Amino acid sequence: ILDRPRHEKLIAEVRKAGAGIKLLSAGDLSAAIATTRPESEIDMLLGVGGAYQGVLAASAIRSAGGEMQVRFMPRNEAEAEECLMMGILDLKHRYTLQEMSGDNVMFAATGVTTGDYLHGVRFFSGGAMTNSVVMRSKTRTVRFIESIHHFDFKPEY
Repeated sequence: ILDRPRHEKLIAEVRKAGAGIKLLSAGDLSAAIATTRPESEIDMLLGVGGAYQGVLAASAIRSAGGEMQVRFMPRNEAEAEECLMMGILDLKHRYTLQEMSGDNVMFAATGVTTGDYLHGVRFFSGGAMTNSVVMRSKTRTVRFIESIHHFDFKPEY
């Protein structure tokens, strides 16, 4: 659950139910995708996060064979207007994964900072190492890529 004042009641309800909670200062996209990996120890993401992150998460979760439901909850009139401009007319509608992403989607990400799904950039003398993921919903293929970048070997285009 994102550690935000708006989630105080939700956090209390989850604790009362006896479930463990990991409070996140940021990284709702990473945590949402981490629900698809058993070794992440994240089973569910709850609460209000960003709409753009929700759409991205839907593509990744669909590609990995997961499930999600969302509602858009604008915090102010400007955000409500933005929803209307994007074609979201019913703010009480609970959107399914199928409604949030297309039938055949791809998702790709590279960890910048270490999160619940990918390692962040790790620098070494003369270079860096990165971790990325590429997913495809049609085949439910999930590819992890570990790359080593040598800064002295920059191609000229």
